[in-house]
Amino acid sequence: MSSITKRKNKAGETISYRIRVARGYDSEGNKLKPYEKTWKPSPGMMEKQMEKEVQRQALLFEEHCKTGLAGDATRITLAEFVPVYLEQKKQTLSPTTYELYSRAISTKILPALGHHKMQELKPVHVQAFIQQLCNVDKMNRDGTISDEKLSASSVKRYLTILQSIMKLAVKRRIITENPARAELLDIPKATAPKIDIFTKQEAAAMLEALEGEPLQFQVLIQLAIITGARRGELVALKFSDIDRQSNKITIERAAIKRTGQSPEIKPPKDYEVRTVAVSQQCIELIDRLEQQKRRQRFSLGSYWHDYGWLFTQDNGEMMNPQTPTKQFSKFLNRHGFQHRKFHALRHTSATLLLYGGVSLKQVQGRLGHGDIETTNKYLHCLAEADEEAAQCLQDMLLTCSKHPKDAEKQAEQKQA
Repeated sequence: MSSITKRKNKAGETISYRIRVARGYDSEGNKLKPYEKTWKPSPGMMEKQMEKEVQRQALLFEEHCKTGLAGDATRITLAEFVPVYLEQKKQTLSPTTYELYSRAISTKILPALGHHKMQELKPVHVQAFIQQLCNVDKMNRDGTISDEKLSASSVKRYLTILQSIMKLAVKRRIITENPARAELLDIPKATAPKIDIFTKQEAAAMLEALEGEPLQFQVLIQLAIITGARRGELVALKFSDIDRQSNKITIERAAIKRTGQSPEIKPPKDYEVRTVAVSQQCIELIDRLEQQKRRQRFSLGSYWHDYGWLFTQDNGEMMNPQTPTKQFSKFLNRHGFQHRKFHALRHTSATLLLYGGVSLKQVQGRLGHGDIETTNKYLHCLAEADEEAAQCLQDMLLTCSKHPKDAEKQAEQKQA
């Protein structure tokens, strides 16, 4: 709670206000010195205006103290605000995304803009940052410098993080408007990434090839296509998530693996806990897998760690979230299928549902998308497929027109 003390000159005129915010006590029980700020009213302000404004200033100062930004808001730099931002984001971002944001801020954003005072950051500074990023050399995966520059999508990704920082600063009333808003800037146009999917024929051939694979892998790929769940969500499934009465699966957690650390469990992306219907055949396949796990548990005895996971290591521990990618890649090579990422199974699930006439809203709920715009991207796949169908039909018609006599003979033979 803040306290306000009015200060007057000898003539009895109000010249300033002292605002104090209590800090509580230290670990030894000693009362800490309160945060303190002096606010001076503008010349010509009426008494009532002063009283109203000082109350607003006191609320702002109290909020700054709570977020670790005690002091004059006009002096806060971007570098000083970033720890507050990251602390806030730690509660909402996944650990892997949080790491990505932290790295992007420390390597790209702070070196370019960290010294600026928040209230002095203008669109012109942000535009200069964008131009700087456009001239940065791209790094190869082995750590060497590429001949290429950062892609437009990478530039946009860094800008998105900066926009997020400034958006929180507006919320915290450090600044009045966001200088990184897209409409104020010239942003390089990024090409929308192509959505990689398996065709209906490829998906059917894949399911047929699965019959000769280990049961656990069969269930993994079947569920990936049928539920459209993300890799981490599949790995984190338990047998207790299966409702055999209604043939439904609840997706309420996801597994992640950070470099040098053990796998962790977190809520699904966008916190979209959802229940997905599956076929009876899929449930029967899961039942077979559970029976197999029971036999493994019996044969391994105390070596088996029983946590109820669907997909496990040899000792019953949860499967490493990166394992499905490696297994799927080997499976595709083994059967001569074109290589695609494991995530392509999720894209395939979405497009097959839309092919079948399922509404966008239903697909959004099934895949756990935070907003409908994410689901809308699959409409582009359907449009491409429609264009291919039109071209195929055109080719057939051209073939017939080039050989009219052959076409007539074929028609006569059919009639006969």
